[in-house]
Amino acid sequence: MALAHRIATTADLPALEAVMEAAIGELQKGYLAPEQIASSRMIMGLDRQLVADGTYFVVEADGRLAGCGGWSRRATLYGGDHTPGRDAALLDPATEPARVRAMYTHPDFARRGVGRLILSLCEDAARAEGFGRLELMATLSGLPLYTAFGFEPIEAIEDARGGAPVPLVRMGKSI
Repeated sequence: MALAHRIATTADLPALEAVMEAAIGELQKGYLAPEQIASSRMIMGLDRQLVADGTYFVVEADGRLAGCGGWSRRATLYGGDHTPGRDAALLDPATEPARVRAMYTHPDFARRGVGRLILSLCEDAARAEGFGRLELMATLSGLPLYTAFGFEPIEAIEDARGGAPVPLVRMGKSI
C-alpha cells in the first residue's frame, strides 16, 4: 500500500470529519468505556485553524483518505473548533514547543504507517520553522504510537468537559 500526502484544504473538511468520527468511535474501543468515547467528542475533532494555517496533512491510500493530522504554531494543545478554552496565540519557537494536533487514522488503515508518516511530516515542518521541541496530548489508543516515535510522558490528566472523564497524557519530544 502506497501512502501519499498533501496539505489539507477546505474542500477536505467533510471527509476529514468523517475520518475523525470513525476513528473516535472505533479506535478507542478497548481503551475507553462507551460513555468516555461519547465524552471524547467534546474534546476531540476538527480544528479548522490548522487547515487555514496550512499545517494540517491528509494521507491517502488506494484512493481513500487514510488519515489526517498536523502540527501547530499556536498555543492550543488539543481540541476541535467546538472545544472550550482554545488559545490561538502564536508560540515562540525559541522557547515553546510546537503542537502535534488532531491525529486521526481511519480504522481501515490503522497500524499501516499512516500515523508515523504524519508524525514525520509534523516534525520536519516544525523543525523547519525553528522549533526544537514538540508536545501533544495523547489518547490512550495513541500512546503506543507516540511512545514508539520517541515522545515521553509529561503528565497524565482527565478531561471531563464532555461528561465522563477521559484519560489523556501530555507528551513531549525534542527535535
